[in-house]
Amino acid sequence: MTNPVPTPCTPEATQPTLAALAAAATARGTFAGVESLSDRIRCHAKDCPEPAWYEVHATDRGWTVRFATPDRWLSESIESDLMHFGDPIEELVEEELAELGWRGKVPTIRHFRDDAKLYTFENVVSVEGTNPSTELIAKFLFAYEAAFRALGDVGGGDDEQ
Repeated sequence: MTNPVPTPCTPEATQPTLAALAAAATARGTFAGVESLSDRIRCHAKDCPEPAWYEVHATDRGWTVRFATPDRWLSESIESDLMHFGDPIEELVEEELAELGWRGKVPTIRHFRDDAKLYTFENVVSVEGTNPSTELIAKFLFAYEAAFRALGDVGGGDDEQ
């Protein structure tokens, strides 16, 4: 699983990588479910009270990892924790990547509401001068899961209502 991954965005070029990522995500056991879609994998957040998921897909910029939810309140709970604790999301993901044995600087994580009205956090997985390996893409996916599970209500909240 350490071979460099081609970045062309054709379904034929990305399918082997997506299949390997889906298998790794399923084996990890930290997701409520893993879906293989035509152009991405979607890993559903475990114990999250609202719909939320992690995705990996190829774009013309490279491989992208994202956390998305249609629930505004869930997104706001994440934002609130980030503001309250003062840690940039990049640092939290970077710490999780370090736990997985990766060293480097996480590219800027964009936070926006997309055209499908999903509250989204995402970044391109990149390594200067080379294509990322399937193993590196999986590490980013797992780091996202670990970082976001600890934020807001993603990991199930505090059960106070």
